[in-house]
Amino acid sequence: MKHKRLFLTLGSILLLAAGCASQSGWQPVVDPYNDPRAAYINQDLVECKMLAQRVSGYTPEEAIKGGLIGGAIGAASGAAIGAAVGAPGKGAAIGAAAGGIGGGTYKGIDAETAYKNAYIRCMRQRGHRVLN
Repeated sequence: MKHKRLFLTLGSILLLAAGCASQSGWQPVVDPYNDPRAAYINQDLVECKMLAQRVSGYTPEEAIKGGLIGGAIGAASGAAIGAAVGAPGKGAAIGAAAGGIGGGTYKGIDAETAYKNAYIRCMRQRGHRVLN
């Protein structure tokens, strides 16, 4: 029962962190001054957003994948360390929590960075001056 609560808490944390990802509302700041394609900025923002999402993977999904992989690796490592001190179950639970949170956070941040970079690159390749 304790382990079930731990995994439910871990899952809730990952979903909360994934939901806080800025991918859905973030967009680059474009300077329209002397931009020959200024009339197309809104269209290019929409198209580049879709392309960036496809390139990076969707952040919440990536965070969950990272959390599951990190949790599995953490559980195995924690069980091994816990077995050395006579508590493999407790070690596995602690390792799963630590690995899951770390892995989920890492993958979420990595996907978010890839998203922003792809979005900016797309806008610049279409001839816009991106400020951030």
